[in-house]
Amino acid sequence: MKKVFSEQYGCSSSLSDYEIMLGLLKKNGFKIVNNPKDSDLNIIVTCSVKVPTTQRMIYRIKELTDLKKHLIVAGCMTKTERQVIEKINPRASLISPDCIEKIIEVADYVMKGKKIVAVDDLNKPKLNLPRCRKNSVIGVVQIARGCVSNCAFCIEPYKGKLFSYPIKNIVDDVKLSLEEGCKEIWLTSLDCGCYGFDNSTNLPELLNSVSNIPGKFFVRVGMSNPLHVKKILNELIESYKNEKMFKFLHLPIQSFSDNVLKLMKRNYDTETVKEIIEKFYREIPQLTFSTDIIVGFPDEDENDFEMSYKFIEKYKPDIVNISKFGAHKSLKLKQLPENIVEKRSKKLFELVKRISLEKNQKWIGCEGEIIVDERGRDNKLVGRNFAYKPVVIENKRNIFGKFVKVKIIEAKTNYLVGKIS
Repeated sequence: MKKVFSEQYGCSSSLSDYEIMLGLLKKNGFKIVNNPKDSDLNIIVTCSVKVPTTQRMIYRIKELTDLKKHLIVAGCMTKTERQVIEKINPRASLISPDCIEKIIEVADYVMKGKKIVAVDDLNKPKLNLPRCRKNSVIGVVQIARGCVSNCAFCIEPYKGKLFSYPIKNIVDDVKLSLEEGCKEIWLTSLDCGCYGFDNSTNLPELLNSVSNIPGKFFVRVGMSNPLHVKKILNELIESYKNEKMFKFLHLPIQSFSDNVLKLMKRNYDTETVKEIIEKFYREIPQLTFSTDIIVGFPDEDENDFEMSYKFIEKYKPDIVNISKFGAHKSLKLKQLPENIVEKRSKKLFELVKRISLEKNQKWIGCEGEIIVDERGRDNKLVGRNFAYKPVVIENKRNIFGKFVKVKIIEAKTNYLVGKIS
């Protein structure tokens, strides 16, 4: 039996691709192993969203190349950094995110010592396919490929090219995930907010359709650009009120300076962000608000940074993903001095850490149900409450994947501590 090892980096869409490829390989007679040294074929699903991530991918591709095994490089780097990959390993085969259904064909070629490059742009939903799930509780369902934006800092290969999957296909894939034991559904794409803009539907219509599926489960919506959320704001909030929806909003603002937003080509202003956040908080007070901030974008001055800092101070997001700007060579953007970027990042990080703890402390004493969806450290389990807050609990037998009632007894910066009721 042919043995395959695979590892995945990047976003939840990348995770879905990884699960589908392994599912197809297993169905077609491959044995999945846990060590690249024990395999006949190694697969790496890459990410190129940031410069440090790309550098890490390059290092890892070199390590896998040194093992002298058959190698397939998958994921976004096959579209954005093909020449770099082929310089490291000219014999490596390539398969892009759009072509993952070809994995058996590609693997068969590779096992015969041949190279194959499958990097076409195919408008075909990646749904209702076999999977080997990383987490048996979580069903990762892609709802679209690409987006309609053209942000200056992004080299995503499918930016500006949106293909939304039909609602019926998505609903069928969610049903399949539930039938296979999943209790938590992640709806994911490069930008969930623009879902349906190419086929006369939208994200709220999709959420309503998914929420109407019978059964007890939670739904998490992925990242949504403020530019598009503004267009569907009232409908989106109403769909979020369904009891099956995690009260979790990932709204990446990137900066709270109109000057920097213009340079980033985000095509919205700070008033748009304020309107969205204030209305969500007003309608769903226990919302978990997650955002992204890029520190040190070219031409960001001290005043621009302070506006972002004051936004975090005022609106108190629960989660802030802070990125130090790093320009890909293809973007040709001038870097700010490293010491300035480091100083600003550290200042923002300290604020975020304080706010995260303050917000988590408000949950102490609360009681309610969580879905146990993760195995934590030190033989602990982790669950999520209705607001998608992580709750660490003692590892009791047979509760992984179950709904259990807990009381919050302690708050940490990044999680809550619960006691089973």
